[in-house]
Amino acid sequence: MADRIIDLRSDTVTRPTQGMRQAIANAEVGDDVLGDDPSVIRLQERIAAMMGKEAACFVPTGTMANQTAIRSQCEPGDEVIGHEDSHIIHYETGSPAALSGVMIRPARGDRGLYDADQLDELYRAPSIHAPNSKLVLIENTQNRGGGAVWPIEQIQRVTSRAKELGLRRHLDGARVWNACIASGLKPADYARHFDTVSCCFSKGLGSPCGSAVAGDKATIARVHRFRKMFGGTMRQSGVLAAAALYALDNHFERLVEDHKNAKRLAEGIADVPGLSIDAVGVETNMVFFIVDPSVGTAAEFCARLKALGVLMLPNAPRRVRAVCHLDAVGEAISVAVRKIAEAARVPVGV
Repeated sequence: MADRIIDLRSDTVTRPTQGMRQAIANAEVGDDVLGDDPSVIRLQERIAAMMGKEAACFVPTGTMANQTAIRSQCEPGDEVIGHEDSHIIHYETGSPAALSGVMIRPARGDRGLYDADQLDELYRAPSIHAPNSKLVLIENTQNRGGGAVWPIEQIQRVTSRAKELGLRRHLDGARVWNACIASGLKPADYARHFDTVSCCFSKGLGSPCGSAVAGDKATIARVHRFRKMFGGTMRQSGVLAAAALYALDNHFERLVEDHKNAKRLAEGIADVPGLSIDAVGVETNMVFFIVDPSVGTAAEFCARLKALGVLMLPNAPRRVRAVCHLDAVGEAISVAVRKIAEAARVPVGV
């Protein structure tokens, strides 16, 4: 363990397990561009059923999932309402503007959450002078909010008000699986409040890549069209769908272990001088902590950690992110805590 790199940069760094590799090797494939890859069809049907929707579309990435959902429900000049810390704002390279010609109207709130009263403030009545309010977005779990889980009652308030205002509703469910494990709810319990929902297989579930968008048949037909337009259709992509199906069967319920490890990690960090963390607020597999100026910047601290064999990401000038996953379990968490304490003791500039 001493010589092993402990990679906590993201839950996307997982590598396929032996069982998943076998599922990939044995995958039944066709041509998904022509719509006849049986493994992709099975995955799409399964996701639609899990989300309680009519149809689903398999796409290569979470960004494409969100962007095809936006494009399929918006036109250039429309406006999307979402939290200012949303993934679509910070980590999707300006895609809403570049691909769909839409603006983002940001809401504010602790841990990446907002409520129905803000929707009333941000909604624009139809006018020739302003963008058209068209779509409301909720991200669950909320990445930059520390992996926060949206309370289902709050989701219902926001989406109910959005529906009254005539707005479409999209759930960025990149880590909806984690939200389900933390809350005890099923994916459909969240998805029923939305017109479209995205989900990701390459984060906590450990697939090499892939996401999906679920919704009504007409909207998902448009998602398929824009997947093609954005260059996201693949041929024998059943090898990837097989990995996702294996992950749903074998890696969904085990997410509880990632949440437990994140708690262990947070509690260990809480005892390290020079670092501050709300360990109680760690709900899922994501851990964020603040480095004191005496310890240096977040980037400097992460550089020292890297030299000690632990990888994390600076999320802000003094904020560090660590994410637990199936490739970092057991002793790795204990070792990471020891290395974090060691890095915090190194004088700034050394």
